[in-house]
Amino acid sequence: MSPRDLALIVGRVGCAATGVVAMTYQFSALDHTLPTFSHGNFFSFFTIQSNILAAAVLVAGAIVRGDARTRLFDALRGAGTLYIAITGVVFALLLAGHQEDLDTHIAWVDAVVHEVIPVAVAGDWLLDPPRNRLPVRVAWAWLAYPVLWFVFTLVRGASVDWYPYPFVDVSTIGYGGVAWRSAVLAAAFAGAALAFCRLGNARVRASSATRHASIAVR
Repeated sequence: MSPRDLALIVGRVGCAATGVVAMTYQFSALDHTLPTFSHGNFFSFFTIQSNILAAAVLVAGAIVRGDARTRLFDALRGAGTLYIAITGVVFALLLAGHQEDLDTHIAWVDAVVHEVIPVAVAGDWLLDPPRNRLPVRVAWAWLAYPVLWFVFTLVRGASVDWYPYPFVDVSTIGYGGVAWRSAVLAAAFAGAALAFCRLGNARVRASSATRHASIAVR
């Protein structure tokens, strides 16, 4: 194992552990005696779900060697990376300043789940790119999870009268307000998924060329 591979493994495990510790601390710091507290509410945040997926992606990347990675592995890793990147970008553009409402008012937790982990996972994707080219249909498949999350959020919100983010809060902005905001976000997510897929494929070519050049030199 090369020093680079060892550093990647240590970095991945360390970042995954940091994310899990931050989420666990955030959950334990909530006032569980409040009538508004709910396990379902906590785990309904896209931030929490994407950070859990990010931790899984990082651990999987640490365990599975590069030469053992299949197209399915790369597609799943890409999905987790895209979702945590979305979390970071959406928070920076739309949700910064709403930490109290999002239950991430603990500064270091907020920094970990909204900044450190998104940057770390996206950086990991660039430093250790996928081994297999991914067809465009994979990018479309990546969008299924955000769509399902959106539908689940609206259905559950109508039942419990609680919504995790302002842009899906039907009780405040109505279904019309949610619809146009969601349409804009959906278009942005679709563009991001396609760009992300193409970037991964470009990194595959670059990485493959580097490996071939290294073999030729030997």
